[in-house]
Parts: sequence; structure tokens; C-alpha cells
Amino acid sequence: MSWLPSASLTQLKARAEMLNKIRAYFSVHGVLEVETPALSQAAVTDVHLHCFKTQFVGRNISDKPLVDGGVPLYLQTSPEFHMKRLLSAGSGCIYQVSKVFRNEESGRYHNPEFSLLEWYRVGFDHHQLMDEMAVLLTDILRCAEPTRCTYQEAFLTHLDVDPLSASNEQLKAAGRHLELGDVLDNEQDKDTILQLLFCIAIEPKIGQTSPCFVYDFPASQAALARINTQDPRVADRFEVYFKSIELANGFYELNSSAEQLKRFEADNQLRAKMGLVEMPIDKKFVECLDHLPDCAGVALGLDRLLMLATEQDHINDVLSFSIDNS
Repeated sequence: MSWLPSASLTQLKARAEMLNKIRAYFSVHGVLEVETPALSQAAVTDVHLHCFKTQFVGRNISDKPLVDGGVPLYLQTSPEFHMKRLLSAGSGCIYQVSKVFRNEESGRYHNPEFSLLEWYRVGFDHHQLMDEMAVLLTDILRCAEPTRCTYQEAFLTHLDVDPLSASNEQLKAAGRHLELGDVLDNEQDKDTILQLLFCIAIEPKIGQTSPCFVYDFPASQAALARINTQDPRVADRFEVYFKSIELANGFYELNSSAEQLKRFEADNQLRAKMGLVEMPIDKKFVECLDHLPDCAGVALGLDRLLMLATEQDHINDVLSFSIDNS
């Protein structure tokens, strides 16, 4: 057992320099730094995200009923919901460097508590946001200009199958050589099949020499993004990959309360079907969306970014104290 930090002093200095560079960039471009709560009365409904839950026993909150002697609160997986409430209230372009929490695996690229840079640009669509992000990434990573491809192009290039039109059986056939065995054969959900194929067959092949933006994800994976007006089969969403690491997830933001509520309710229906606990929907967030200005936003994992910038092999090497050393 050692009391020493997980990261070296060199890595701590590199993190400070990275944060200074990020803050300087947004200061020059007139983007306001904000701070939002880590604890919330609501949670995310996404079946792939798992929140840490606690209880506040001090008093009632907004007439919330007590459960087992306290009011349930959730550590945030992202500052997105609160930041969009600020945007809807007229904040203008904003960014935040925050700690976020996901009750998931711990490993080479994962720590349950991690640092996230999230920012929103009013008046931008997702392509303009990719342009801005490319500038920031090339500066921090000292890499070549990022490349771009659509989700459909990535599948056609690396698996010779169209993810937007293929049946589940056609997708499984395209992935048979990957030796996923029963995991792929027994899966019935198309988006889970697509995710398996993308992680195993595509992520290791894209963005190896410079970051790669993958955009136009299937509409069924829209999450909080708009559906593309030219092709309703896809959503205005992108992700960024570099050296087999997922770095960021961005949207041309949905600004319809009714549509977002429908998606959250569908998530909870899927949770029930999968035997997962249904999550409380953030009604305040949903209500604000009818007032959300036209904007695009992205969440960028800072610990992974620092790993890549300093050529470290494990996330623990860039954390002052990892979860197993906390």
C-alpha cells in the first residue's frame, strides 16, 4: 500500500498546462466559463449510462417525498442538462470543466470519476463545432488535421455493410469473422449489434494518425441530437476517435421538449424490458428545451485527452489519485 499519487509531477504539470490552454482559448473566443451542480434530483435514462445514487437526509427538497428516510440524489454523468438550462435562460456560449461520475467499469481508459470539458456554441451546427474542435485538438495533441467520415461510410469501408439499411442478420453476417461468438449471434437489438461491430471492427482502424470525426449516426442513436432534415435516417451527432480511444460526443442540439420527453420515456420502457431500474426524468430540463437557442455542444474526456497528449498507456498515469488509490 502506498500513499503516493498515481500520476507523476510531470503529469500534474501537463494537466495544468492543458487546462490553461483550454481556458485561454475560450477566453479569447468569448465563451463564458460556468459551474453547475454535481448532484441532481433527476438522472439520465440512457440504458448505457449508470449513475451513482445517494440520499439527502437534511430536509425535504421541493416537496420531494422521502425514500428510506431521505431524498434520492444522483451524481451527474455529464453537466449537460444544467448547462442547457443556462443556455435556455440566455447565457450565450458557455463551457465547463467538471468532475462527472459513472458507476461503470474501471480500467485502462475508465475511472468512475473523471474530468470532462463540455461546451456549447450558440448559432453553430455540428459541422461548425467540429471545425472548432479540430483547432483545439490539433493544438493540444500536436497532431495532423483531423479527418471526417459518416457512420455509414465507416461501416461500408471496414465491414462492407450499410448500417442504415441492413437487417440484423446481414449485420451479424458481416461480423461473423470477428469471432464474437454467442454475444453477436444472440443479440436482437439492432443498435447493440451496431455498437458491437463499431467497437470491434471500426474503432481500431480509424483515427490512427490523426483524430477522426464520425458523424451522421443512425436516428435510433440520436440521444439528445436533432434528426437530420435532409436524411431522417440519421441524427446530427458526431463522435471523435484517436488511436482507438473515444474522445468526445457532440450534437446539433435538439430543442423540442415534446420530442425529448418521448425519447426519455422510450428509454425507460427499454430499461423495464431489460430488467433495469427506471430513472426519474428531469422535467425541468425537458421544459427548458422549448427555449433552447439554436446551438451545438460537445463533451470531451480530458483524462483521455491528456493520456494521448503525453503518450501514457493507462488512465491512472494521468490522475492524481485513481479510484484504486483514492
